[in-house]
Amino acid sequence: MKTSGEITRRSFLKQLSVGGTAVGLTPLVVPAHALGLEDHTAPSERIGVALIGLGRQCMWRNLPVFARRRDCQILALCDVDRWRLQVEDNPAVADSAKAHQWDPEILKSCFRTTDFREALARPGVDAVMITTPDHWHIPIALAAIRAGKDVCCEKPLGLAIRHGRILADAAAKARCVFRTDSEFRSIPHLYKAVALVRTGKIGQLKTIRISVPIVWNETLPPQPEMPVPPELDYEMWLGPAPRAPYTEKRVHPMKSYGRPYWYCNRDYCNGMICNWGYHPADIAQWANNTELTGPVEIEGKGTLPPAHYLWNVILDFKVRYRYANGVEMFYEGRTQYSDGQSYMRFEGTEGWVCGWYAPDRLEAEPKSLLTVEIKKEEFPYPLKNEKHDFLDCVRTRGRTLQDAEVGHRSTSIGQLGYIACLLGRKLTWDPDKEQFVGDDEANQLAQGDPGRAPWKIA
Repeated sequence: MKTSGEITRRSFLKQLSVGGTAVGLTPLVVPAHALGLEDHTAPSERIGVALIGLGRQCMWRNLPVFARRRDCQILALCDVDRWRLQVEDNPAVADSAKAHQWDPEILKSCFRTTDFREALARPGVDAVMITTPDHWHIPIALAAIRAGKDVCCEKPLGLAIRHGRILADAAAKARCVFRTDSEFRSIPHLYKAVALVRTGKIGQLKTIRISVPIVWNETLPPQPEMPVPPELDYEMWLGPAPRAPYTEKRVHPMKSYGRPYWYCNRDYCNGMICNWGYHPADIAQWANNTELTGPVEIEGKGTLPPAHYLWNVILDFKVRYRYANGVEMFYEGRTQYSDGQSYMRFEGTEGWVCGWYAPDRLEAEPKSLLTVEIKKEEFPYPLKNEKHDFLDCVRTRGRTLQDAEVGHRSTSIGQLGYIACLLGRKLTWDPDKEQFVGDDEANQLAQGDPGRAPWKIA
């Protein structure tokens, strides 16, 4: 197993600058594997994949799908926690393989590293799956695009609106296949809810209501510094984020796949309003047919912990959005749920439909909507697993169901709401220019909160 040495933060940031043409606009190259594959594919014709980030999301949702695809070959594994790279001795690997029916033997010959750049440079790697903390999504995605790779990247796309815009533009200019990884469009009852709205079965859409559970965001004051575990490349974990002393509650539970702590710190994540909340926001954008634009007015309020706390992301919140088409959307995050985790409700002039994430269910009024058959010509979007969508488009060079532009716009929903809560006033947004109208302070936050910005793009 090969692992990298530590990198200097200054040299890393210099390499990731994207001013001018530094993004590396690679010409469109169609790999041999993209020209059509048989059911039984020779190794030389498979899509070579590097998995970057091997935490709980990768182990239980992403890795199994790539491992089961006959036309896909996992060639490289990358994680800053060397314990996760020891796939032979990692019981979670065996548990995932058993639960999701894939062969763990396929990982034993993989190249392994703590430095994603070495994974990108590995011969045969055509595509990457990025499953890292949020503050790493855009830097690694940009580096992958610069290296000529196709990219599947976990949501959300960035911690500031400008970051997502740079990524979306880079992906479009490089003409790479890009998939923002969110499974909600692949959930049948949520797919049907969107289809009912988009095909006018509830009449004219008037109001959207979405929610997200705030069950993983808590407050925690500063914690004492701890020795860095020998298996953790902490400098690489921090990467472009501000230098900070190591404490386990900043990173993730060591030698465990428990939910990571970085969810709760604004240097690495904007919290549930933007992270997990991407899912219902994206379904709302899709149903409203605004997935390539955004709202024009936002106001909100929420509970904000002290900024100096270790866990300091926004907690419960309520945000109202208004779109140019007149649709209003109400987005809330609640710490207590008696009726389920997350809902996406669409109210029209002739009825309503509401999809729940957990427990899985679809409700509607009139109830006859639940048995309506949606014809393919009415709603011509595929219903398939999000990783299959990505790999299929790598083969065909088609557009994924959530490319970088769609992912950026859906990510912006949470970011706009967060900014409105931070400022506590009604904001006017120009979705074409992606600027707040007449509000310099809000526009600065859209560039990246100067007090808590995780990284800057030159």
